Amino acid sequence: MHPIIFFSRMDFSQSNLFGYIEDLQELTIIERPVRRSLKTPEEIERLTVDEELSDIERAVYLLSSGQDIQGTSVVANLPVLMRQNPAETLRRVLPKIREVLHVAGVEMQLTAAVSFLTVLQEESVSIHTYSHSFLHIILQNLEHRDAGVSNAWLETLLAVIEALPKETVRHEILNPLVSKAQLSQTLQSRLVSCKIMGKLANKFEAHIIKREILPLVKSLCQDVEYEVRTCMCRQLEHIAQGIGTELTKTVVLPELVELARDEGSSVRLAAFETLVNLLDMFDADDRSQTVLPLVKSFCEKSFKADESILVSLSFNLGKLCNGLYGIFTPEQHLRFLEFYKKLSTLGLQQENGHNDNQLQLQTLEQEKKYISVRKNCAYNFPAMIVFVDPKNFHLELYSIFFCLCHDPEVPVRYTMAISFYEVAKLLNSGVYTIHKELVTLLQDESLEVLDALVGHLPEILELMTNGGENSGSESKLLSIPDLIPALTTAEQRAATSLKWRTHEKLLQKYACLPHIISSDQIYYRFLHRMLTIILTNNVLPVQKAAARTLCVYLRYNRKQEQRHEVIQKLIEQLGQGKSYWNRLRFLDTCEFIMELFSKSFFCKYFFLPVLELTHDPVANVRMKLCYLLPKVKSTLKIPTDKHLLQQLELCIRKLLCQEKDKDVLTIIKRTVLELDRMEISVDAFQKRFYENDLLDQEKERQEHLLLEMEQLEKEKQQNEGRSTSINDKMFEKKRRDSKTSSVLTKSITLSVPGSSSATSAGKEDKKSKLVRSQSFSTQALHPKYSNIDKCPNKSSATGYTSSLSGMGKSCMLSFSDDSFRTHSTGNSGNAAFPSSSSSRNLFNSADQKSNGNKESQSRKMSM
Repeated sequence: MHPIIFFSRMDFSQSNLFGYIEDLQELTIIERPVRRSLKTPEEIERLTVDEELSDIERAVYLLSSGQDIQGTSVVANLPVLMRQNPAETLRRVLPKIREVLHVAGVEMQLTAAVSFLTVLQEESVSIHTYSHSFLHIILQNLEHRDAGVSNAWLETLLAVIEALPKETVRHEILNPLVSKAQLSQTLQSRLVSCKIMGKLANKFEAHIIKREILPLVKSLCQDVEYEVRTCMCRQLEHIAQGIGTELTKTVVLPELVELARDEGSSVRLAAFETLVNLLDMFDADDRSQTVLPLVKSFCEKSFKADESILVSLSFNLGKLCNGLYGIFTPEQHLRFLEFYKKLSTLGLQQENGHNDNQLQLQTLEQEKKYISVRKNCAYNFPAMIVFVDPKNFHLELYSIFFCLCHDPEVPVRYTMAISFYEVAKLLNSGVYTIHKELVTLLQDESLEVLDALVGHLPEILELMTNGGENSGSESKLLSIPDLIPALTTAEQRAATSLKWRTHEKLLQKYACLPHIISSDQIYYRFLHRMLTIILTNNVLPVQKAAARTLCVYLRYNRKQEQRHEVIQKLIEQLGQGKSYWNRLRFLDTCEFIMELFSKSFFCKYFFLPVLELTHDPVANVRMKLCYLLPKVKSTLKIPTDKHLLQQLELCIRKLLCQEKDKDVLTIIKRTVLELDRMEISVDAFQKRFYENDLLDQEKERQEHLLLEMEQLEKEKQQNEGRSTSINDKMFEKKRRDSKTSSVLTKSITLSVPGSSSATSAGKEDKKSKLVRSQSFSTQALHPKYSNIDKCPNKSSATGYTSSLSGMGKSCMLSFSDDSFRTHSTGNSGNAAFPSSSSSRNLFNSADQKSNGNKESQSRKMSM
């Protein structure tokens, strides 16, 4: 073959022409297989079916004279035919399928097994009709020469056994099973018999199992083929559950002991796993005299001669240790704990002086097995904490916990991340000891580990900061500074990756942070980051998750200046942004605000900016706004928001008159009809809006109390500054007057404490309020503050305390996985909630109260 050379001008001389012809011949040879794969007219004629035939007639025709692929299609369509015309399908189609299956290939056999199972699950016919028509076909194909086909039919039969009546199972399945389980039958037949007997054990009574099934079980447990012994050993668990505790002890346990000493490693493994699963059915004597010696021998052989059981042993070790806990001596307890520690670091020890190539190859073959063992140890770690008692965690298991969290393999660290929440729950008051490992997993290089940890991140963080009796302020101060950089790093790594679902999940879980850390920490480290994600990220679910989390942060922000700043940025950068995509996200954010905030809050800050989008130049923005208008209208209250209702009606009229886009016009007309049917709530409570109004009043009360908390904190700072300056002045005066007589000195020293005590007495009320206000956003309120005062407008400490406790008890937002639902207790239903005007009076009373306290303090200081 000559290479094709491209010239600026094609050369058609004789020498070059032959080269082009040879190249074209090569191309024709390449295309020949494609042409041969096309159907000839004769083949197309054979595949063509008359269109006037009914579904039943077409199925019969294709099964009789069609090709295999057409017959397979008919068999796959059998459940549809049974739903449409069951009588004709059973009379004409099913006999044809039975004939075809004798000579059918593997694909049709597998399709038929699935179709028969689907017909059973859909209950297209009665179980009596099904057993009469389908059961014999299933039994005939059960011993197919292909193992995959045989297993497919066996799965169908086991599902059928569950639905068949006992008499049918006994005559059609159990009686023929006696001959099928004999040693003279094929290996495949005996394997099928083992699995069927495991299913029949739960179908019949104990005396029938003892008389008719147990003799076959003993025979198959002593079969000459190790595959049969292994299969029967795994079915002993189901048989033990069917015959009860007594027969299990006398019949099943001796068989398991004998199989545990079998020469085949797979038989010993099956016996060990069955013993572990049946521990609950054995009494203390059987466990100590029979089970424990077998388990000890398994553990000893696993490192020496029989490593095949090592993976299974590591997987079942937690269940085994807790199942045998009551019979362990202290020495045995320590021995099993050391065995677990050895498994947890298996394969990590580096041996020096071994450079043989054969040893290296052997190590590579064992590497996967060792990784599986350490992964199983990570899976069993919570069970081992129960085994050693959580009080002994730091001494006994912390080093292993550290190693597993820093394991070089991702599957091991992934498993530890999944079980981290269970470990934290078990440790309770000692949970602060593992906060460094939490930081490590949050900063893990694998996003799979981070994704596994994020699933229960809100619960873990709450336990870290608030869990346990002894977890005071010291443990919080230790954990928070490390956690915040780790959380920000985890979010940035998820943002830079291509796994946007992990990023979305992480942002949803970060909505729990107001319950964990302070408002200022959220504002400076997380809130602006959420706004940046909304503005710059290109994935819609990620933007929505960031928008919702930002609204939660705004909801619990405790500084009015910061809240106004965020609201202004939302309106300017999203609602009035140059990109229509940002304006669409503004509408999504407004939906979350209507969900999380009170109606008055939305109407005060976002109602008019939303209506301004009715003039948006992009049709998609106007369309989305039209869908949102019913929710917008539901935030209004009459007569307080009458002017906003007029603005809404004016915007709707403009849309109806000026809209040129057909799709938007259609949607706005439909929305107008929905708006006309809506009823607007009024300021006073009404029965039909009682629950919604109650919830909205509670949200509004929380928002006003946040403002009052901010005012109290400012007053505290001012009072502390004043007291500091007064103390300085008094100290200076004392220093000047120290040169006078001792009597005068004593009088001065007596007057100074008097003035400070008077000042502290005046501030006692505000200090108690401030302590409670500081705990609002960082921890749940104590249940003793459960009654809401019926007169929250009183200018007294009790009125404020009752309103604050009512807010904390009746409407705390629970931070769970992806959504925040507001729960109201029974106490909140009986409370008298103030309207918006009464909430304003609450602030007036708070201001009067603070002014009164200021005046009293100034009078005391002047005295």
